[in-house]
Amino acid sequence: MTTKPVKKILIVGGGTAGWMTAAYLARWLEKVDIQVTLIESELIGTIGVGEATVPGIHQFIKDLAIKESEFIKATNATFKLGIEFDQWAGIDTRFFHPFAGYGVEIEDRPFYKTWWWAKNQGYSEGLDKFCLCTQLAQAGKFAQPSFDEKSRLAWYNYAYHFDASLFAKFLRRYAEQRNVQRIEGKINHVQLDGASGFIQSVSMESGQVVEADLFVDCTGMPALLIGKTLGVGYEDWSHWLPCDSALAVQTKSVVEPDPFTRSSARTAGWQWHIPLQHRVGNGYVYSSQFISHEQAREELLNNLTGERVTEPKLIRFTTGMRKDFWSKNCVAIGLSSGFLEPLESTSISLIQTGINKMTGFMVNFEIDEKHVAEANRLNRLEYERIRDFIILHYKLNGRSNPFWQHVRAMPIPASLEGKMSLFRASGDIKMLEQESFKEDSWVSMYYGFGVQPHAPASLTDPERIQMIMNKMKIAVAKGVQLAPSHAEFIQTIGTP
Repeated sequence: MTTKPVKKILIVGGGTAGWMTAAYLARWLEKVDIQVTLIESELIGTIGVGEATVPGIHQFIKDLAIKESEFIKATNATFKLGIEFDQWAGIDTRFFHPFAGYGVEIEDRPFYKTWWWAKNQGYSEGLDKFCLCTQLAQAGKFAQPSFDEKSRLAWYNYAYHFDASLFAKFLRRYAEQRNVQRIEGKINHVQLDGASGFIQSVSMESGQVVEADLFVDCTGMPALLIGKTLGVGYEDWSHWLPCDSALAVQTKSVVEPDPFTRSSARTAGWQWHIPLQHRVGNGYVYSSQFISHEQAREELLNNLTGERVTEPKLIRFTTGMRKDFWSKNCVAIGLSSGFLEPLESTSISLIQTGINKMTGFMVNFEIDEKHVAEANRLNRLEYERIRDFIILHYKLNGRSNPFWQHVRAMPIPASLEGKMSLFRASGDIKMLEQESFKEDSWVSMYYGFGVQPHAPASLTDPERIQMIMNKMKIAVAKGVQLAPSHAEFIQTIGTP
C-alpha cells in the first residue's frame, strides 16, 4: 500500500503538544469531513515547562485566527525579545541573542562585517548598540516593531513567555469548540493491522476501542505509538550534548518581568529564568556526569529570587531525535519525536513545525509513502541544524569548570565545524537547508563569545562610514527612549 485515505485522526496525549495539534487540525479541517479525537488521562502528568518560545509562534496564533491580546490574557504571557547569556563567555560576562539583526547594510555589505572592519580601525562602540531589539531588552522596554521600509532599524521580531498549562487549557477550549472530541482515560493496548503494519486502533482501560486512519503520538518521552508500538529507534546525541537532567521550579515575581529569557551558566550546565506576569519559571539543565542531583538542586535553590511556589521537579532526558518522526500512519509530535535541551526555546517551535510537516505532506488527505519520506528528511535536517546551533554555545564557552572544559574540547559534527571555520576565515555565515536560526543569530553568538573573523570586509572612507554608524546608534537610542516599559505595555495591550 502506497497511499491511505484519512477520515479519522486520533491524537494520543494532551499537554502542549496534543492540544496544539488538536487546535491546529480543528482550524485546518473546519470545512472538511474528517473527525479529530484526542485521548488523554488526567492521571498522567505532563512536563509543562516549555514556557519560552521563538518568533514562529506568531504564525501559529495567526493560523488559528486568535487575537494577540486574547492570547496574552489567557496565558499570563509576557513578551520576549531574545535571550541573555550570563557568564557563558566567562565569569562576569554577559551578551544578548536578539530576535533581530544589527544595523543596516553599508555599501551593500552586511552591517556586522562593516562593524568588524571598523573595530579593527579602533572603533569602540559594541555591535549590540546597533540593535534596537537588544537595547530595548536591556532597558526593560517593549514596543511593537515597525516594518516600514524607511525605518529598517525598527525591524525586529519577538516571541512570548507563557504558562504552559494555561496555554494547553486555552487550546483545549478552542479545539473542543470546533468539534474535537476528547476521551478521558488510559490506553492499555495498541492494535496493528497484520498485513500493512499500520496502527489500526487503541484499546482503553475502560474497554472502549478507538479506531483511526492517522495516529498522532503526543505521549512525550515514552513514545507509546512511534517507539513502543512501531519500534522506530531513537538517535542519541548525548556525546555532543551531555546534559541529561533538569530541575524545574516556580517562584513568585519580585520585580517587573524582563522582556527576555535569561540563561545563566552554572557549574555543570545552565539555569533558565522565564518571567511571566504572575510568576517566574526557573530551572537548571545539567549533566549528571559532572554534578549530582542533590548538588544541582542546592545550586539551583541558591540562585533563585522570590519565594518558591513549587518544589523542584526532576526531569531526566536523552538529547537526540527519533530516526523517523512519521512511520506508516503514525506521526510523532513533541517529545515523542525527540528532545533538544531548551537552551534556545525550540521545544514549542518543533511542535509547530512538526504539525506543519504533517499537514503539508498529507496531500489530498492521504498518507503517501513518498510524501512521508520527504517529511522525514526535512524533519531530520531541522533537528540537526538546531542541534548544531546549540552545540555552538557550548563549544565557544569561556569557563573553566570540568564540564565546560569537556564540552569546549569535544569533537563536533562536521556540519558545524565547517560553518565555524568559514566564519573565522572570511566572516561569512553559511546557511543550509532547514535552518531555524538565520545569519543574525549566528553573528550574535560569534560576537558574544568574542570570535573575530580573520578577514573582515575592507572598506573605503573610514570617516564617512563611522559617521553613518554613529547616526544609526543615535537612532536606536532614540527608539529606546520613546518606548514604554515592558510592564506598561502588557497593562495596556488590548485596550482601545
